[in-house]
Amino acid sequence: MKRATFLFCSFLLSGAAVASECPTAPDHSVKLDALIGQIQVAPDETEARVLSNELWQYWADAPDEAAQEVLDRGMRKRAAWDLLGALEDFDTLVAYCPEYAEGYNQRAFANFLRQDFEAALPDLERAIELSPRHIGALSGRAMTLIGLGREAEAQDALVAALELNPWLPERGLLKPVPEKQVPGEDL
Repeated sequence: MKRATFLFCSFLLSGAAVASECPTAPDHSVKLDALIGQIQVAPDETEARVLSNELWQYWADAPDEAAQEVLDRGMRKRAAWDLLGALEDFDTLVAYCPEYAEGYNQRAFANFLRQDFEAALPDLERAIELSPRHIGALSGRAMTLIGLGREAEAQDALVAALELNPWLPERGLLKPVPEKQVPGEDL
């Protein structure tokens, strides 16, 4: 592990890091699809939360040991509110593994916490492009659009996230669709 970290840091510092050096992220699509299916029929929010936590284990499974170390370190910094330090780590991760959705999602989350919604949105869109059923990125996109004052888009994004996980805590932000009034019905 120390050797992998040393090599990773060495080539990053030397400027030799290129996207081709990051292996492909593990394919957990079958397990993720099964968990999403279970969440959709979960009997209550508690069961859905347990299943959602399992989703995060798969999304946060980085392509290799070096990427995992950078992801974990960035997440620890974010959890400790060292948002600038976390952003540095997530920048490193995205540069090393540009096809790994969670690097973008975590960088977006750090920017969201900084209330830099303009910076968060492109990362969320890239995470969703790489992982279209990433519920965290979908709900993060909805929250970011709310932060930007783009309410109609936020509602659409929230609906997309809730289709995959109807138990999301953000479900309370979904606004009812106004009924169309038929002319003459108000009599």
